[in-house]
Amino acid sequence: MKNNIRFVSGNEAVAIGVGLCNPGVIAAYPITPQTIVVERLSEMVESGTLKSEFLHVESEHSAITASMGASSVGARTFTATSSQGLVYMAEGLHYASGGRFPVVMMNACRSLALPWSIFGDHRDSLSLLDSGWIQVYVEDAQEALDMVIQAFKIAEDERVMSPFMINLDGFILTHTYEVVEIPEQKLVDQFLPEFNTTSKMSLSRPMNMGFSTSPNDNQEFKYQQHKAMTDSAAVISDVSEDFEDIFGRGHGGLIESYRCNDADVVLITLGSVTGTVRIVVDKLREAGEKVGLLKIRFMRPFPASELREALQEVKSVGVIDKDISFGYEGTVFTNVKSALMKVERKPRIFNFIGGLGGRDISKDDIEQIFSKLFESVNDELSDSVNFINMRCGINE
Repeated sequence: MKNNIRFVSGNEAVAIGVGLCNPGVIAAYPITPQTIVVERLSEMVESGTLKSEFLHVESEHSAITASMGASSVGARTFTATSSQGLVYMAEGLHYASGGRFPVVMMNACRSLALPWSIFGDHRDSLSLLDSGWIQVYVEDAQEALDMVIQAFKIAEDERVMSPFMINLDGFILTHTYEVVEIPEQKLVDQFLPEFNTTSKMSLSRPMNMGFSTSPNDNQEFKYQQHKAMTDSAAVISDVSEDFEDIFGRGHGGLIESYRCNDADVVLITLGSVTGTVRIVVDKLREAGEKVGLLKIRFMRPFPASELREALQEVKSVGVIDKDISFGYEGTVFTNVKSALMKVERKPRIFNFIGGLGGRDISKDDIEQIFSKLFESVNDELSDSVNFINMRCGINE
């Protein structure tokens, strides 16, 4: 299969992926470092290469409400945001998931104020894990493009019918240029059918949407929403396999494990830092160290059983978090730790918080983390939560 090879940024890869999916409506509001996505989509619409209704809205709150409106009448819908824009949408995110509108949204992960920062960490997206959106975190531009195509198919599946958030690390992925394979339109059309749902406003088939409930039945609606999220795990697996069969490449399901089979210590990652850890794992393996990498791709639905299976023989586990729940620990760490409580031979598990506000996590930092994990096998670290590369002895 000969694909079109292009040198594009992560943002442009997302826009290309969206264009291949032919959304009926795109709701656009700019915010750094997401803006390039909607700029490129506007160019496609203006040139006529993409037949879509492009809505210039006045805020991120308007972007999500416009997306819900379009989805409620059966249109495939896309929007994008970042950071303060995402949290400005927060009210609408709950409406979108509760209304079972399969909107697909790209989020350029960026730190939250204050202090004000345009650089990337995961505090924006992870703060909204409970909003009812499927959340995936991608490692590179190719995975970003491929996940856009898969996201529409997963979100629009009748077993799921839930909104989907694709998270790219701000600047590290959004603005870095990479070689990306662009699939042929006919293959995307073969993989992704037109969006067709009976759950929409219609004069010929009226239904009640966006209604209120009493305590007598609200819980049952929330249970259905929860079940759709848990059921999406099987759909994600099926869609991932179908994608690999048609396009010849895959990125894993809910997780991707790398050299974990015989590993004594494993480092768990989310997003772009995975690539750096992969390089360090290869280096340490050449030196005879039994290390592994486990990449969490989906934070919702959370891959609890997959983590337990992958880590049941591991002695010590580290979790890198570009996030902190102030006064406690990293959010990824909390979720991983909970999942591993059911492992019969529980590994020791430690949290390494870093990258906040875009600070670099280097290969040297990762090697030091692996060293600490090996030390913990026989002599447990004094603190389960550790900060990476702190200056001026603040962490002492």
